[in-house]
Amino acid sequence: MTADAVLFDGATKRYGRVTALNALSLSIPRGTMFGLIGPDGAGKTTAMRLACGLLRPDGGTVRVLGHDPVADRRAVTRVIGYLSQRFSLYGDLTIDENIAFHAEVHGMRRYEPARDRLLEMTQLTAFRTRRADRLSGGMKQKLALACTLVHQPDLLMLDEPTTGVDPVSRGEFWKLLSEFLTQGLTIVMTTPYLDEAERCARVGLLHEGRLLAAGTPARLQEQLPGQLWEVIADTPRPPLEVLTAVRGVADVQVFGDRLHVRLDQENPSAAARAIEQTLRQHAVPIVSVRRIPPSLEDVFIEFVTRAGTEPGAANSRSGG
Repeated sequence: MTADAVLFDGATKRYGRVTALNALSLSIPRGTMFGLIGPDGAGKTTAMRLACGLLRPDGGTVRVLGHDPVADRRAVTRVIGYLSQRFSLYGDLTIDENIAFHAEVHGMRRYEPARDRLLEMTQLTAFRTRRADRLSGGMKQKLALACTLVHQPDLLMLDEPTTGVDPVSRGEFWKLLSEFLTQGLTIVMTTPYLDEAERCARVGLLHEGRLLAAGTPARLQEQLPGQLWEVIADTPRPPLEVLTAVRGVADVQVFGDRLHVRLDQENPSAAARAIEQTLRQHAVPIVSVRRIPPSLEDVFIEFVTRAGTEPGAANSRSGG
């Protein structure tokens, strides 16, 4: 028994001239929920497919529960459940029939107890005779999860599972994941939603195929230098240009109708006062200026900015 559920050691994957994953080294411990986050093209799906044995790395190694996912594909298939972005349900089959099909694919003979438990947990028992093509988007996602878990894997791999799902269904889906986590399941998921990633015990930030940082959300948020202040003004557009030139302001990012202003570490109190003075000088009506804790999105933007200023960063290309 290894301590790691998934281990990437210098894992690299290329598609022709495009490097989708660049020497990824990352360990994911058992019994945790790990979020692999980043924008489209960051390499998240490629990392998941490497872990599932669907792709062979061009360099480095990948281990899943101690197995080589390519050489030991049968062993890995028994211990993982993989829910892809385009998980296929059979629309002309009922909920029960879809689950039965996936159980039999995995060679399960007595799958009924696991099926019934999953139907109860996903609140699909009352709809078990309904065809899959007559289910709502949220119910289809729950059914896909039940199909993925019916063979009782030790590791659940989810590739952007809540993309395109309404907010209520997303909340229900997260409740289910929390329940499965308490039962000892290890969950690895990719998501473009950084607010969702904050629910994970640990996260890894991917950008252009490279791992920028990994750790607990709280630990990563502590790494944002300086102080973060939120500025809300009663204007059609946030006063971005006005604040960029203020002495002591290290960075300004637009978040909807407000600005997140990161102050440097030398004299943040003076910089905060300068923000209000500058807004008044430019006749910008102030609604609120307050210090806030950084979000994962703030941290991710900072790490991406740092990566973009490193030597050779401009030559990086990615995919997948």
